[in-house]
Amino acid sequence: MVLSVSGVVLLGIIVFLFFRKDGLKPSHAIVCGLFGFYLAGTAVAPSIRAGGQSLASLLGGLSL
Repeated sequence: MVLSVSGVVLLGIIVFLFFRKDGLKPSHAIVCGLFGFYLAGTAVAPSIRAGGQSLASLLGGLSL
């Protein structure tokens, strides 16, 4: 778990720097994908999933 969390923190910082400095390139997209896979293995994954489902239901309920 400690290795997974430190991996998430490291990849999160890298993703943030890619967005701020260079824009998103194909190699950066791979790092973002790895970040997502590592993040899915942490204890915050259920909270993120629930937040995403709540946002999707909110957006689905909007009528334009």
